[in-house]
Amino acid sequence: MKNGELITAIHGILILELCLGTAMALQQKAESTTPIPTFSPPEGNTTFIDGITWCVAHPSATQSDLQIALDWACGLGAADCAALQPGAACYQPDTLLSHASYAFNSYYQQNGNSDIACNFGGTATIIKRDPSYGSCKYLASESSSATLSTVGRFTWMIVASLIMLHFKGYGYIY
Repeated sequence: MKNGELITAIHGILILELCLGTAMALQQKAESTTPIPTFSPPEGNTTFIDGITWCVAHPSATQSDLQIALDWACGLGAADCAALQPGAACYQPDTLLSHASYAFNSYYQQNGNSDIACNFGGTATIIKRDPSYGSCKYLASESSSATLSTVGRFTWMIVASLIMLHFKGYGYIY
């Protein structure tokens, strides 16, 4: 191994250690956070005060707005919309309201059950009644560990991105 390659490898390891230390500090901070019960819900995440929640399409939303929000959720939003494919568990009823509800909830659950993750341009709402039906099962919020896993997943995505940028800068990744 040449001297320049050794320095590059050590530099990469130092960056990785720094990122891992930051990730561990974020995780420890998230674990030490305890929700404080209040008589009225706060502006932020109400999942831990009110129990299990789901995000569904608002029945008064326009078809056009629902379609735009559904397209975003299943596209750039990366919601798991596989169950909405023809013949899949949540395809029926084949309505925009039903499909948007499933996609919105998928995105909401994948993104920490926060109020902001259930907006979709005002076309969605948080409910406390399980919208699952027949073989179509909606994901449900579980506990503060759901938020912690989202923080951890986000932190690891940052770490992976930094590592890739590091190696790309030295010509290892094209």
